[in-house]
Amino acid sequence: MFSLMRESALQELHYCQKGDLNAVIALHNLRLGPALGGCRFIEYDNEQDAVIDAIRLAKGMSYKAALAKVPQGGGKSVIIKPKGAFDRERLFYQFAEFVSDLGGRYITAMDSGTQVEDMDCIREVCPFVSSSSELGDPSPSTAIGVALGIKTAVQHRMGQSLKGVRVGIQGLGHVGAALAEHLYAEGAKLWVSDIDAQKVKQAEQQWQATAVAPHEISGIELDVFSPCGLGGTINAQTVDTLKCVVVAGCANNQLAESALGDVLHDKHILYAPDYVINSGGLIYASSRYRGLAQKEIDHSISKLKDTLDKIFMLSNNKNLPTHRIANEMAEQILYD
Repeated sequence: MFSLMRESALQELHYCQKGDLNAVIALHNLRLGPALGGCRFIEYDNEQDAVIDAIRLAKGMSYKAALAKVPQGGGKSVIIKPKGAFDRERLFYQFAEFVSDLGGRYITAMDSGTQVEDMDCIREVCPFVSSSSELGDPSPSTAIGVALGIKTAVQHRMGQSLKGVRVGIQGLGHVGAALAEHLYAEGAKLWVSDIDAQKVKQAEQQWQATAVAPHEISGIELDVFSPCGLGGTINAQTVDTLKCVVVAGCANNQLAESALGDVLHDKHILYAPDYVINSGGLIYASSRYRGLAQKEIDHSISKLKDTLDKIFMLSNNKNLPTHRIANEMAEQILYD
């Protein structure tokens, strides 16, 4: 376990087992402030996968906060979803006690598998929670940032607006669906996939999208491939099938391993680093938690374009992959 922590420079790893609750909180770096990161509530094949997921996501949040210029550390929590029947409210009340025991070093929020109602349960027990009904859902802000990031990447690589650009969106959750709406409004042509057939049908009707099977969308002819589901979409099996010039989406940990960013660079595919392009939700959650106004949130999200422009420019000038440039920029803030 300590080897895992050292490899990721993780500062703290906390476990809680109580009734049906099996939870992990990973705190990666608290240099900039208390850690803020979502609570993931999904099934895992085994406990080790859950721990590794929490650690990787927490590290991504540290880097995300650093480049988004918010006063937060990087943290993430994972609740292993029970396979049988369980009391959801009781589970999240117990998780709230777990968060409260950390004394404010970790602020939780929504993530894959959690919803506003879960955050409201937590808020009844402890104050260290964002994205509750009172503070609002960060998903729309994430989608705005990703749409801006795709627009920036397309301008950099293709020298044009989004009108007529072919975008494949893998995953139509809260953020993916909102992203599709933004891109459609900008004139992009959409290809979509999701395991939920109803969401795909809705996209066909609302945004004139073309439906594609989830396992096929990464390999069709596109301008932009946008991973918007769980992580690891760019892996050893899919990287050679990509037929796009830009990879830019809202999913965390899109690269199954860091070296795949080098492969994208060698294939002349512009990768918008995930923790940069999807940081609109963190900006929103942090800002609302600190009582900032929407005008300040919108301004902070708009600055993501400047960060991406700098990453793309340095990548071009140094002939280095974009993910390595972004990592260097974040690490200068976190460790220098």
